[in-house]
Amino acid sequence: MEDITDQRTTLCPSARPESVNGVVFGVVGGTATEPRIAYLKQPLPMTEELMAKASPVTPGEIFRTATSCIESGCQHFNGKDCSLAMRVVEKLPVVTEDLPPCSIRRNCRWWQQEGKAACRRCPQVITDDYAPSKKVRQAADPAV
Repeated sequence: MEDITDQRTTLCPSARPESVNGVVFGVVGGTATEPRIAYLKQPLPMTEELMAKASPVTPGEIFRTATSCIESGCQHFNGKDCSLAMRVVEKLPVVTEDLPPCSIRRNCRWWQQEGKAACRRCPQVITDDYAPSKKVRQAADPAV
């Protein structure tokens, strides 16, 4: 697989693990009530083998993944911007003052669009969160 983080492409940091050409850039840690992403030094290709290692839970419960932003093919894209990134900044609290050591930042849509404000909230975003807070539910809902 080609390393999409070396290309001049915009990456979606909230991609589903099963997305084509996805990379893992973080692993979920923290607690059930306060999950936090531990960022990898280098993104790893999301392979079938890596997805299988998540069993018995879903890969989205364990990994944060990114892939090329599909823009108008996404329910969160408003024609110009990622509304998910806007809602994350608007609705979620800051969880770190320091920018996380993120390996996809230079290509990340959230970084390009919302800057440090998105990065300071990103560590609390979990793809498959089955007990999200009210704020997380609101941020994730494209109808809000």
